[in-house]
Amino acid sequence: MHEFKKTALFCVVAAVLATAAVVIDPGAATPDILSDQGELFYPDFADPQAPKAIEVVDYDEDTATARPLKVEFRDTKWVIPSHHSYPADAENRLAKTAAALMELKKDSIVSDNVEDHAEYGVIDPLDQAATSLVGRGKRVTLRDAEGKALADFIVGKNVRDKPGHRYLRVPGQRRTYAVQTEADVSAEFQDWIETNLLKLASGDVRKILINRYSINERMGTLENVEKLTLAKNDGKWSISGGGTPSQSKMDELTGALEKLRIVDVQPKPEGLSQDLKTTKGIQLTLESFNSLRGHGFFINQFTGQLLSNEGEITVETANGLQYTLRFGEIAGGSASSSEQAEGDGSAEKKPSDEGERRYVFITVDYSQVRAQQYAGEGKEPDKKGQELADELRARFADWYYVISGADFNRLRPSRGDLRG
Repeated sequence: MHEFKKTALFCVVAAVLATAAVVIDPGAATPDILSDQGELFYPDFADPQAPKAIEVVDYDEDTATARPLKVEFRDTKWVIPSHHSYPADAENRLAKTAAALMELKKDSIVSDNVEDHAEYGVIDPLDQAATSLVGRGKRVTLRDAEGKALADFIVGKNVRDKPGHRYLRVPGQRRTYAVQTEADVSAEFQDWIETNLLKLASGDVRKILINRYSINERMGTLENVEKLTLAKNDGKWSISGGGTPSQSKMDELTGALEKLRIVDVQPKPEGLSQDLKTTKGIQLTLESFNSLRGHGFFINQFTGQLLSNEGEITVETANGLQYTLRFGEIAGGSASSSEQAEGDGSAEKKPSDEGERRYVFITVDYSQVRAQQYAGEGKEPDKKGQELADELRARFADWYYVISGADFNRLRPSRGDLRG
């Protein structure tokens, strides 16, 4: 009987221990590294219209510097404070970006080690304590109207063998995730502004005057002067001095005008801007003189003509507008990745292959006579030409524009270039 009791006791104890083992089995608990997998990064961020500012900081490994860009809604309009509050065309792009970012989930966790951040490209580009010059990501922050951060990410490298996936990290946290995302968050100034700078269509160009020259600043003389006039009649182009330019070359030139994009801007002095918004012309002050000269532009003291370091191009369009683009001094700053890839789609292309960035001084005017001439006999010209000229004059008056070296070269073809 005693043995029976002992056996029964052992069975009860064994059953209790077995139950306890099931309850506390560490193999059944969720490991800490998997605790947030599948969750939204920012569950409280649910309105794509809530962001009123986006800050994007990219990193240039060649110069070891962070490149910030900020777009925000200020005084009823979108501007780019990081670029002298230049007007932005950002509302739709920001809403689309916000919608993509607010849906991001922590799809899979790849590392909890700080040492792995460089490998995945998620080192904070603003982290001054980090010693590595490589492996820094792109930091993207969305803020509401009060400046509160709605979402904050460091976007790293593409995940190998998983198209559409990127490595992501939340600033201040160790953990790195692999996340599926289609968010296209650009740190390029030109991607946040209106793309059609001149607001012209290539098919509307009727006449182009190319005045290639350079200025000998020491002597105050023009050098290497070459003038060309290109005219379009009945759909065919002719060139001054006789002959017919290559149609493909003309398509390239007029296409460059239609697709001209600016890569940076510099504000003009207020006095100069106000002068350019009127028909009185430039009232040259010391401030205006120094500003013009510093960007590669000069007023001829005898004729009052505005000259530029590298010549000019004048373009007449069917609606009676005449644009003058004057090419000035080389602009500072390194070319962006999109500029380097310009022309042949190669991300390996270097700025030196296409030339240096260049300042451009743009003016525009409208002529009813010109509009009537291009409309043709018996036809009324488009009445919107004057309105467009007024709009563009007010816009161009405030800024020195910067264009890529590739566009600079396209807009200054020689006679030999045009023959193909």
